[in-house]
Amino acid sequence: MSHPELTPPTRVEDDASMQRMLDILHDDKVIAVDTEADGFHSYREQVCLVQVTGGGEDFIVDPFADLDISGLGEVLADPKRIKLFHDSEFDVLILKRDYGFEFANLFDTRVAAAILGSKAPGLASVLLDHFGVELDKSMQRSDWSKRPLTDAQVAYARLDTHYLVDLYHEQHAELEKEDLMMVLDTECRRLEKILPPPHVFQPEGFVRIKGGRDLRPMARTILKELFILRDTLAKEKNVPPFRILGNHVLLALAQQRPRSVQGLTQVKGCSGLIRGRYGDDIIDAIEGALEKDPIEQWPRGPKKTSAEDFTEEEQELNDRLKTVRKKASDRLDIEAAYLMHRTALASLARSQPGDLDELEDVTKFETWQTDWFGDDLLDCIEKFQSDLKAGTAIKKSGRRWNRG
Repeated sequence: MSHPELTPPTRVEDDASMQRMLDILHDDKVIAVDTEADGFHSYREQVCLVQVTGGGEDFIVDPFADLDISGLGEVLADPKRIKLFHDSEFDVLILKRDYGFEFANLFDTRVAAAILGSKAPGLASVLLDHFGVELDKSMQRSDWSKRPLTDAQVAYARLDTHYLVDLYHEQHAELEKEDLMMVLDTECRRLEKILPPPHVFQPEGFVRIKGGRDLRPMARTILKELFILRDTLAKEKNVPPFRILGNHVLLALAQQRPRSVQGLTQVKGCSGLIRGRYGDDIIDAIEGALEKDPIEQWPRGPKKTSAEDFTEEEQELNDRLKTVRKKASDRLDIEAAYLMHRTALASLARSQPGDLDELEDVTKFETWQTDWFGDDLLDCIEKFQSDLKAGTAIKKSGRRWNRG
């Protein structure tokens, strides 16, 4: 859908236009922000564009241009001004990682939509529901690192922030009316504090390839070596690994284990382009794998940064606590993660507090969370401890624990 009624956005491509934008934003208390990155086109995605709406204007900030972007960081860190994002986690992480920006007084309109009961809180659905606006999704996987930007790219990008200020005012009023503002605030304060994880290649990540577990031991070894090769080539060429070899090609190569570049022609998905560019490297990786020991025992994958290292008892209690959260989510019609974060439940599973004061200290719950869920969580913990003593707690395997 075109938007002929909108004036063109202001392009920020030098220090003068950056200063003009900052001057316009100076007295504005509500500012909308979004980013575009090149994750579908680079080995490690980077901020390629920052969209800003404030002072009645839409701005397209080009971080690749010769300009100082630090002034925008001061805006984002200013606690006196509300910064609107829709689904902010990625934006916060990449702006922190690339520029060291900090965030204060963030308002996530995606979180607000979900708290208010939206079953489809994505930006396109929310704008359609609130304003009858249809977003063109054809540019979602555009290569934002290329210059010059096309008119279509600029028109697409500006709409990610253009309506957020009006959306904020509607959502804010409804959250106040429903007495749910504290739920939004709790999640947004968490998002402000998240930190970008280190970008480290993990060779054992090959175990996450669907179908790898079904391979024979030697084929598993080949799969691992090809997985390592793919990452090496992707880093050299600065493209995402899937653009070198898809997982389905890795699996086919591991199963068929061709011994020559000519033999690659028999592998489904191994195109002439792949054979020409990487054929020798693929064969060398397969030959190297054949000289190694077969992987008889399927290894555990690298632990995700969010994964919890529970004992069996803690895992069982954590699962029960999640059930309490799910029931609360269903009753309140609010996404479970916004009621109680998984890290709070993990802390409960480990510490097993016996009263509300201990629970609040362990979880760092806000008052509303303790009031709404504290008693149910304590009841769950007490019941679990009773089941353990009676030997009736059950693991996922169905076997009973007997601590005696």
